[in-house]
Amino acid sequence: MSAKLHFRTESWPIAGSFTISRGAKTSADVIVCRIERNGVSGFGECVPYARYGETIESVNEQLVAHAHIIEDGGDRNDLRTKMPAGAARNAIDCAMWDLEAKENGVEAHRLVCRHPPRPIPTAMTISLDKPEEMAANARLHAHRPLLKVKLGGDGDEDRILAVTASAPEARIILDANESWREDNIHELMMVAAQARIALIEQPLPAGKDEILSRIPHPVPICADESVHVTEDLHKLSARYDAVNIKLDKAGGLTEAMHMLATAHELGYSVMVGCMVATSLSMAPAVLLAQQAEFADLDGPLILARDRPHGLSYSTSLVSPPSSRLWG
Repeated sequence: MSAKLHFRTESWPIAGSFTISRGAKTSADVIVCRIERNGVSGFGECVPYARYGETIESVNEQLVAHAHIIEDGGDRNDLRTKMPAGAARNAIDCAMWDLEAKENGVEAHRLVCRHPPRPIPTAMTISLDKPEEMAANARLHAHRPLLKVKLGGDGDEDRILAVTASAPEARIILDANESWREDNIHELMMVAAQARIALIEQPLPAGKDEILSRIPHPVPICADESVHVTEDLHKLSARYDAVNIKLDKAGGLTEAMHMLATAHELGYSVMVGCMVATSLSMAPAVLLAQQAEFADLDGPLILARDRPHGLSYSTSLVSPPSSRLWG
């Protein structure tokens, strides 16, 4: 029996609001794919992202246009060659992983992980706000070992100092979301170095980051918007020390696994990141992150509620997914 692709849109409320340099949101809009074959269904979830020109409508259109790959008997490698990277391919790819695990009675982690998966520490995100509000939020999470702090350009020195003073024992990642400029990056990087920041993520806009190859890196710099798929890695090695691999950018777990292996071969550190989404989006990423230096997989913690059988979070440790959720 051939496979059949189904998909639906869901909206999950965020607890409060989530703000980065590009704006605030109060809900996470996701698309869930279901691939059915011989009475067995596999599931995958993706998040269309406007920064990459994606909308719910455009991703739905891609799913309709490429459903034939699966329905004609194609596999995950066919997806990589016949479908562009992005959210739509991610949802289908992860649904294929889930379907294969269920059909074969072999948990996905046995194919993804070198060793039995374990709980791993994940960053907790401090949303962009006024310095005093971010400091108060950081105090609430100061017991966590790793915080990711959203920045916005002007006023970031005060934000950095306020947060680091409020969580002095935590390792801190700064995520500028492309909001810094050539005329302030030197000063802000020195502030970050003096504050003993662990990592700075995407300080400059993608495509306007060449200066990073010519200036010192007192703090390691991680590419996010500048890197999507494996072939991007070679051209960025002079600019970045680390890369953020997200399944929605890479177009699925299959590509992300190739990307992680290549990144390590080229000497990058790796962060496995996420969009704001439910545990169904995070589940394959938790397996990928078993081999990464950083994990930023707190998406479900930002939501007001999660789906049944969601990932288990204990303080800052996230456990591998139950097979009742995925894989």
